Amino acid sequence: MIVENAEIGDIDSLTDLRIAYLKEDYGKLEEEDISKIRRDLPDYFKKNLNENIFCYLIRDEESVIACAFLLVVEKPMSPAFITGKTGTVLNVYTNPAYRHRGCAKKIMNKLLSDAMEKNLSFVELKATEDGYHLYKSVGFTDEVSKYHVMKWYHQQ
Repeated sequence: MIVENAEIGDIDSLTDLRIAYLKEDYGKLEEEDISKIRRDLPDYFKKNLNENIFCYLIRDEESVIACAFLLVVEKPMSPAFITGKTGTVLNVYTNPAYRHRGCAKKIMNKLLSDAMEKNLSFVELKATEDGYHLYKSVGFTDEVSKYHVMKWYHQQ
């Protein structure tokens, strides 16, 4: 089991894996949303792959079976992120036929090793119950903050 960094030739696989992940995460997706993602996501990867989105893959003989994405953002420095660079883990996904074989842990270890090389102040993620113990096992901790997590949504 070898973890590889995705390249431009992997964009179709990355798009398929993103849609598979979203279907599991959200349940049913609208066909209109799937079509938009399938149409527009390859352009996102073409512009950003290995610049600010780093994608990690494990393959079998025929296809990509597991992945995780690391989104790197540079912000004005603060004591909370002294290098100014932070990471967010997205889309940790393993094909159901390959689960519970250590793929996600192997990918996460490689991702975190690269995060150290990139001098990220921290890496964050949102864990499901299914992934919580995996992330704890590779060093993530629960975050307690005096701040409220809030979002603004664009109304279409």
